[in-house]
Amino acid sequence: MGLVLAMAAALWGLGALMKAPVRLRLTMIAGLWLAVVFAQLALPADNPLRLATGGDVKPWLALGVVAVLVGGYRRALTMLRARATPDPAVLEAKPGAFRAAELDRYSRHIILREIGGPGQRRLKDAKVLVIGAGGLGSPALLYLAASGVGTLGVVDADAVDNSNLQRQIIHADQRIGMPKVFSAEIAVKALNPFITLRPYQRRLDEASAAALIADYDLVLDGTDNFDTRYLVNRVCAQLGKPLISAAITQWEGQLSLYDPAHGAPCYECVFPVRPAPGMVPTCAEAGVAAPLPGVIGAMMAMEAVKHLTGAGETLRGRLMIHDALFAETRVIAIKPRADCPVCGTGHTVPQGSDQPKR
Repeated sequence: MGLVLAMAAALWGLGALMKAPVRLRLTMIAGLWLAVVFAQLALPADNPLRLATGGDVKPWLALGVVAVLVGGYRRALTMLRARATPDPAVLEAKPGAFRAAELDRYSRHIILREIGGPGQRRLKDAKVLVIGAGGLGSPALLYLAASGVGTLGVVDADAVDNSNLQRQIIHADQRIGMPKVFSAEIAVKALNPFITLRPYQRRLDEASAAALIADYDLVLDGTDNFDTRYLVNRVCAQLGKPLISAAITQWEGQLSLYDPAHGAPCYECVFPVRPAPGMVPTCAEAGVAAPLPGVIGAMMAMEAVKHLTGAGETLRGRLMIHDALFAETRVIAIKPRADCPVCGTGHTVPQGSDQPKR
C-alpha cells in the first residue's frame, strides 16, 4: 500500500510542477486507484502485484468511499456558500447594496442557515434605537454595530464619568467628560464604518419620545430609572413598536421582548406598579458586578438580531431572569393583562405587519 501512496504523491507533485489543473491531478490519482482495485479483484491471491498492493481490496474500497465522502462534502459546502452569498455584481446595481468588504465582514452571518443573505439584508435595512449608553447600552450598541444593523440611534443626556468605566465598555479613559452619545459614536464607527449612528444628547421626555421612536423599527431600553422605562413602554405600545427592555442590579439581570402589537404583554402588564422610591437601589447605591451588564446587554443585542431576521425563538411573551452569582438562568411565561392601562381592553394598539416570517 505504501508503494501506491508514494506513486499517488509523485503524480500529484509532478502535476504541480507542470502546473496541471487540480481536477486533472485528481483524475490521474483516481485512475491509479481504479487500477489497484482492478488488480485486487482480478488477479490471483498469490500474485506478486496483488501482494505488493496490499493483498486485499477492502482497504482500497474504504479509501475510495472516504475520498468520495470528503469530495461530496466539499462540493456541498461550496454550493451552500454560493447560495447564501449574494452576487456582488448584482448587489452593486441595487441602492444600498453590500460592498465587497461588507460581504466578507458579515460572512459568518451569511453562512448561518437561520440568517443567510436575506437576514443580513434585513439587518442592514433596520433602524434600531438604543435608549441609554451605559452598562446595558454599551454592549448592545457594539454588538448591533458588529452585526451590521444599518442605522443605530442612541439617546443619553449624561457625560462619561470615571466610575462608568468599570462596566460601560463602549467608553474609554481618554473620553472622560465627553457626552456619552458622542463617545459611543466614536467606538461604534471605529468598529464598523459601514453603519450609521445617530447620537441624541438629550433626556427622553413626553414631548420628544413619540417623534423619535416613530422613526425606528425596534427599541432597546437599558435605562436605570422607572420613569423612562414606563414612558418608553407607553410610547412603543401606542406606536406598535417592539421593545426589548432589560434591567440589572448587583448580580442579577432580567430581559424580555415586549410587543403587544403581536399579542405579547407590554412592560406595564408585567410590572404594573412601580416600586416606591428607595425600594430598588441603583447601581451607584447597591453596586453591580462588572461583567453582568455585558452579559445582559449582549443578550439584548442577540434578541434584536433574532427579531429582525426571524431566526429562532425570541423572548416575546417570556421573561428571562439571570442570576450571575449562582450561574442560574430561568425563563418564565408572561401574559398580557386585560386591565393594563397601556395595552389592555379598551386601549387601541396598532397591529404590526412588518414582522419577519418565522
